[in-house]
Amino acid sequence: MNRVVKIIIILICILIIIGGAWWYINKKNKKIEISEYEPEEEISQAQERETLISLYFKSKKTGEIEPEARLMDVKELVKEPYKTLMNLLMEGPKNNNFESLIPEGTKINKMNLNNDTLIIDFSKEFIENHKGGKEAEKETVDSIVKTMTELTEVNSIKILIDGEENKAFLDNQITFENEFAREE
Repeated sequence: MNRVVKIIIILICILIIIGGAWWYINKKNKKIEISEYEPEEEISQAQERETLISLYFKSKKTGEIEPEARLMDVKELVKEPYKTLMNLLMEGPKNNNFESLIPEGTKINKMNLNNDTLIIDFSKEFIENHKGGKEAEKETVDSIVKTMTELTEVNSIKILIDGEENKAFLDNQITFENEFAREE
């Protein structure tokens, strides 16, 4: 009888091991239920409307015209995209590693898109308050062109001064008689 009890105990142990293995395998093979992810913080309507824009300033480190990325409310940008970008460019960079290239006191008289050319009519301060020099003047124009051509409908810029064409910076190094296109 002792031998029979040992065999029964061994069989029970084997059945328990087989049952446990069967349960474990079935548990692993069950499909994992995927529940919808819920963020800890809801995304506000204002955050849903934000877009990334690039404004171009001169880097104090490299001396090159480089982009400064900013988040902006799409509603604000859609109203007057050209004027909004130019005003942000004239306000200057938020990052201390960049410097603004638009002369102090410059105002925008008028802006309009003609085909794919954005015509910007600046006040006389744009040329009168500029520090001058061909390189500095080129950087100022590049800053404007790169910023404004970020908009898909703008491919070139035409600069007017107080409504007049064919003006130039005071030293006549760079004139505004032609349109300026983006150079990469």
